[in-house]
Amino acid sequence: MIDIHMFSSADKVAGQGVGAVYTELLDLLDKYFPGEFRIRINKYSPSVISHYHTIDPAFFASTFSKRRGRKIGYVHFLPDTLDQSLRLPGVARWSLDKYVIAFYKRMDTLVVVNPNFIPRLAAYGIDPKKVTYIPNFVSRETFYPAKPDEKVQLRQQYGIAPDDFVVFGAGQVQDRKGVDDFIALAKRNPDMRFIWAGGFSFGMITNGYDHLKSAVANAPDNLTFTGIVPREDMVDYYNIADVFLLPSFEELFPMAVLEAFSTETPVMVRDLALYDEIIEPFAMMAKDADAMNQKLLALRTDPAAQAHYAALSQQAAATYSEARLARVWEHFYTTQAAMAGARS
Repeated sequence: MIDIHMFSSADKVAGQGVGAVYTELLDLLDKYFPGEFRIRINKYSPSVISHYHTIDPAFFASTFSKRRGRKIGYVHFLPDTLDQSLRLPGVARWSLDKYVIAFYKRMDTLVVVNPNFIPRLAAYGIDPKKVTYIPNFVSRETFYPAKPDEKVQLRQQYGIAPDDFVVFGAGQVQDRKGVDDFIALAKRNPDMRFIWAGGFSFGMITNGYDHLKSAVANAPDNLTFTGIVPREDMVDYYNIADVFLLPSFEELFPMAVLEAFSTETPVMVRDLALYDEIIEPFAMMAKDADAMNQKLLALRTDPAAQAHYAALSQQAAATYSEARLARVWEHFYTTQAAMAGARS
């Protein structure tokens, strides 16, 4: 049995993807490999593998201990990602950027959820040979397609008419997520229903907090901001939706898109190069709000297109299935343990 110590504070901030990734991985290891891996959380006893999910200063200090074994770092963001998410003074931003890279350089191996981030890490002086790509995943037990009669009941439960065309988006309310475009699309299409699940997870230091706080408070009648929704309830919103729209300008591998795929909901995202290898084959791509608007209007009146993109979401769910990724993680951890040269 291989000792793996997980280091994370991701569950302390609600409504962020890092916490969802962490939870999914813990559940996967418990479900598939209860006798192969011994998992401990935030413990500093000796371990074969130490897997760092967040970059807390106490965790950084622990990397200098010989008790940590093989150190693995999960790359959920780069300095420029944080710069677009958080509103910090110049010195604080510079210090945080330096700290993030210093943390990553303390690792023996890094895991990225998007292959496009390997060359970006290399630009910070990190050897690409130390980086492994393992995509995100979600459990079909948590995110699943509801039956037609169940979808009718869900719409009744949430006060949505059977014939409403529902556009659903999710994520933290911040500039990087393209929330302004989502609001603009709602204003352009008063005969569609728009729903955004998510809130200001980082409060007033969220980038765009001032104007977005006002925009949310003054949203048009056909747009609902739900605030942060418990993860177990998110499946309802995907099953209510006719299309999931994520207009983000910068992402790694958004969990919300995987959740939409898993519920077999058609997906539309902004046309970003970072999606080329992971999302583009399965989703509608739109370069800006005008293109998103055109595609929404076309999709609304084309049941065949809706069925086509629902089928593509089903394909994506199979590609990023929990069962397939379980074997990938098993191979990764056993290889890392062998490199550590020890087993408990």
